[in-house]
Amino acid sequence: MIDCLRGLLRPVFSAPGAAALVALALTAGAAAQTVPASTPPAAPAATVPVSSMSSRVLACTACHGKEGRATPDGYFPRIAGKPAGYLANQLLNFRDGRRSYPQMTYLIEHLTDDYLREMAEHFAALDLPYPPPPAPQAPAAVLEQGRKLVQGGDGARNIPACVACHGAAMTGVTPSIPGLLGLPRDYLNSQLGAWKTGQRRAHLPDCMADIARQLTPDDVSAVSAWLAAQPVAAGGKPARTLPAAMPARCGGVAEVPVAAAAAR
Repeated sequence: MIDCLRGLLRPVFSAPGAAALVALALTAGAAAQTVPASTPPAAPAATVPVSSMSSRVLACTACHGKEGRATPDGYFPRIAGKPAGYLANQLLNFRDGRRSYPQMTYLIEHLTDDYLREMAEHFAALDLPYPPPPAPQAPAAVLEQGRKLVQGGDGARNIPACVACHGAAMTGVTPSIPGLLGLPRDYLNSQLGAWKTGQRRAHLPDCMADIARQLTPDDVSAVSAWLAAQPVAAGGKPARTLPAAMPARCGGVAEVPVAAAAAR
């Protein structure tokens, strides 16, 4: 199955071969069904040209959900509408080993920088509504602990507020800072844990790793629970700029100003 998905992502391929891969990937594992002769023929389904990016990224939607909207299984994140620079950076990080998920690396390990950026731009351009958030999955005291860290940070432990970098609406900032809402709690937990343990890395200086190492397991759980329970404002569109300079210098977002103390 994963080899079929990998084939879909190839930049250059013949139309007949592509059509076969699309059909195989989307029907793998499905039981054969017979249709009674008296059943009227179904209307032809809408098709996507096999040479388009929409058809090539069908491999991505097998995990990330239809059109990159995310899946309900509680782990794979939404990628539709995320800032293009952020998506491109993450694809490069998976390919080059800064992030660890074998299936992702296998799918994209032979794709070029330019092609990965083209994929990122495709998903970033999708404008799709967010579903309502799930009911809170933690007690009120835990949610309040998470809210305080997200909105105010903890200066005594050198933990900046999440909103200081990810925007007041927490929908991210173009072109490279992601939003934090509309993501499953389990995914948020796993990514903060990966930053803490070094399984997830970014270009230096790796500010998220520095911040995550200051968080306790209870902090991680509280932040993830609170974020996952928040509705997504403004259609989830990332902001154009931050209202103030970032509190720390972060690799991969050189275009965003940082506070004077962090710039030294």
